[in-house]
Formats: sequence, C-alpha cells, structure tokens
Amino acid sequence: MRAEASPGATSSPVGDRGAAPSPLLKTESLAVRFGGLNALSGVNFELDREEVRAVIGPNGAGKSTFFNCLTGVLRPTGGRIIFNGEDITGLRPNLISQKGIARSYQITNILPNATTLENVRIAAQSRRHAWNMVSHHSAFADLNQKAEAALQSVGLLDKADELAANLSHGQQRNLEIGIALATEPQLLCLDEPTAGMSAAETNETKELIRRIAKDLTILIVEHDMEVVMELCDRITVLHYGQVLAEGSPQEIQQNPKVLEVYLKT
Repeated sequence: MRAEASPGATSSPVGDRGAAPSPLLKTESLAVRFGGLNALSGVNFELDREEVRAVIGPNGAGKSTFFNCLTGVLRPTGGRIIFNGEDITGLRPNLISQKGIARSYQITNILPNATTLENVRIAAQSRRHAWNMVSHHSAFADLNQKAEAALQSVGLLDKADELAANLSHGQQRNLEIGIALATEPQLLCLDEPTAGMSAAETNETKELIRRIAKDLTILIVEHDMEVVMELCDRITVLHYGQVLAEGSPQEIQQNPKVLEVYLKT
C-alpha cells in the first residue's frame, strides 16, 4: 500500500476525527442472476483508496460479471454498488465513467482506423465536453494536452500519429489503458491487461501499472498469477459467484481453500 498520496490528490473523506477513511468502492450483497443461474450471490466487497486489488478465480467464478456490474455493462439483480459514498447501482456506463470509474477490456476495444492520439482524445472529450461534430479538434487545446499526457503516461507519445491498427498487440493493450486514463478516473478497472502478451510485453505492462498506481486506485482481473502476486496489495478470490477468500498475496498463496479450488497445489 502506498503511504504517500500524489500531489493534488483528493483527501479521503472521513467521519469523526481519527476515524478510518471510507472505502472508495464497496458492494453490498451484490447479486446477478441469469435465469436459474446465480452468477454473483451476496458479494460484499470493499476497495480502499490508492489500493491495487486483484479479483481472481476459476473460469465461471463471476469475475467478468462483477466487473461488468461495477462499470454499468450489467445491471445487478440485487444489492448495491457504492462509489465515493454514492449509490451508482444500475447506472449506464457513460454515467459511471463520469463518476470516475474507467476500464479496459479483455478484448482490445480501440478505433483501429483512428490515430493513437485520436483514440485518446475522443476519450478525453467524452469526459469534459459534449460531442460536437462541427468544431474542429484544434479548438480543444486542453483535450490535446490531456490526450498527449495520457499517451506519455503509457509510453506511446512517439506513436501519436500512428494508426492504432499498426501498433503491436502490447501497444494496443497499453493504448486502451491510455484511453481509460484520459477520462481522468479515480478507479481504473483492468480486465486481463496482459492477455496475449509476450513475456517482454508483460513485463513492460507490469511496469506501466506500477507507475500509474502511484496516482490511482486499481482493480485488476488477471489470470497470470505472477502478475497478480507482484502488483497487488490485496487479492479477492471468487468461487461460484461468492467471495471465497481475501488477503495479501502471501495469505492467498497459503490459504487452504484457495489452494484446493483455484491454485490446485
């Protein structure tokens, strides 16, 4: 856990003096049912500010469903989602983005025939301005600055004029993180950020996540246990749509239930 907040970061809201800061995100008895299937069942979850948390579990554990609820892709059938003290349960994805939650997707979600800069600038515009098909992009100097800063943060500023389709797979994955950062989130949700990457690309992405984690709260769904154990402060394990265990990487590695149902050792 990082002990020092970044310059200009918003202080955590507290109640009485000396009380613990409230979590940035929490869910209360979150449930999702698809017909007779309980994809999530009574999930209670809290994510602290400036924390890097992983959500792991076997296939079908409910990880993607959980992410989709948090980001508005799915509407829960029960329970609540509280972000910054506000109930955001069931809000549309664009409204959740405006509240300060951004995400990347397991399958790259970029505009391949737009430049790298245009991909990120559109995201910045969605956060700050209503879309205007008449005004030229040069009228939005602040958007260009935000987009360039996002590209700089993910190491792609030198590719600003390159078509996104021409980037390598690893660069496209990192561009998607840049797109998310351009919306100026408080919480960044990363869905399988190293999926399909080479070992070198995976190492570069781990370093990228370490850098941006200095200024953000990050929630990761990831199958690569080495990535999870290296990057995360805490880990939540889902199994059949319920929380099986939570703890530090060391605690999760030694948890008998986790070893039995997930790590298989």
